[in-house]
Amino acid sequence: MESGPGLLGAADVRRLAEALGVAPTKSLGQNFVHDANTVRRIVRIAGVAAGEQVLEVGPGLGSLTLGLLETGAGVTAVEIDERLAAALPDTAADRLPGAAARLTVVTGDAVRVGVPGEPLRLVANLPYNVAVPILLRLLADVPSLVSGVVMVQAEVGERLAAAPGSKIYGSPSVKAAWYGAFSLAGTVPRGVFWPVPNVDSVLVRFERAAPPGDEALRRSVFRLVDAAFVQRRKTLRQSLAPVLGGAPSASEVLERAGVDPALRGERLDVDRFVEIARAIEG
Repeated sequence: MESGPGLLGAADVRRLAEALGVAPTKSLGQNFVHDANTVRRIVRIAGVAAGEQVLEVGPGLGSLTLGLLETGAGVTAVEIDERLAAALPDTAADRLPGAAARLTVVTGDAVRVGVPGEPLRLVANLPYNVAVPILLRLLADVPSLVSGVVMVQAEVGERLAAAPGSKIYGSPSVKAAWYGAFSLAGTVPRGVFWPVPNVDSVLVRFERAAPPGDEALRRSVFRLVDAAFVQRRKTLRQSLAPVLGGAPSASEVLERAGVDPALRGERLDVDRFVEIARAIEG
């Protein structure tokens, strides 16, 4: 395996993949970043500083990992592909001598695997089909995370950052808002990936805020959110009827919460769903 100083370029990414016998698979969302400017831009937007501990999901061949380590931060990298996970420490040692001591690699699925330590920031390149479950799981189970940047397909990122009333606002928008503020932080050109994807990617930044309530309230709110967005364009009276004991009961709860039963779920922010959940209790 060839090695050299600094971050990975396009030729380095291909050589590493060939040496490891890795053929990028769509099922794992493997589109590897090979542009140093893009890597450093992501790290800068994430606000990573020396001495901090960063959680990275989906390090792949290590392009973004090296950019994080370059700052002097410690990195806990979660990688589902065993070959890539095993090679990551060697890549770090080859490219950034001394940095491998600040790298911890966890092999497993980020939806379930345990995360050691107390990482401060999340930086991740998340596949389309699991981006939202991974993000919500980490926000729920890793309370030390205060901010982060995730690179996702544009459709996913725009939905996470969507405001109530917009066409793309949905359950991921509401559930993400439970944990804090999400905003779009720029686009990522297709040409910085190998292989080149056939969809656009964006960066989404988040800042954690205190949740509106405890875990029991969160479960109640998320249950309402799921029901409200099962079928768009239904009134809340209709969509919440299955979980609130019928349309009359749903109307009663909504009116008690100060919410018009004729509104659609797309019009409500997370705080209004919280009010409905609290109204259920009394």
